[in-house]
Amino acid sequence: MVDLRVVTMDDWPLWRDIRRAALAEAPHAFKSRLADWHRGGEERWRARLEVPGAHHIVALLDGRAVGMAGGLPGDGGPPELRSVWVSPEARGHGVGDRLIAAVETWALRAGATALRLAVLPGNAPAIALYERHGFVATREPGDLLADGVTRELVMVKALRRS
Repeated sequence: MVDLRVVTMDDWPLWRDIRRAALAEAPHAFKSRLADWHRGGEERWRARLEVPGAHHIVALLDGRAVGMAGGLPGDGGPPELRSVWVSPEARGHGVGDRLIAAVETWALRAGATALRLAVLPGNAPAIALYERHGFVATREPGDLLADGVTRELVMVKALRRS
């Protein structure tokens, strides 16, 4: 059974471990690299978790961390879905669906009417997951990637209270 756990600053070792696992297993899916996160210590990991209004979730399967997602307040726009990852052993079991739904619930409770994300354009499995959840590509240019040419794909979903 998969449990979702909202993580706080005190859970920084759990967040560090799952984030490192994600960056190691799927370097093609993230802008940051594993090597970028070896610098700094506890303070850096705590800082990631103490962004005001942020919402970070870890999926646990039999007590082991198998997925993560984050919600960050928007910078003058809708909040953002960030850092979604599910370990290979847990893929295909609805873990990604539950993580996305948890961030959507957080965004709705905060009064948001939309949820935004940015995904690397070649990450077809993630794009398919987001489309299945109602996210659509926008014409907004995403951040420029390290190659200096490619940009992130920006997607948005309108949120409705049920």
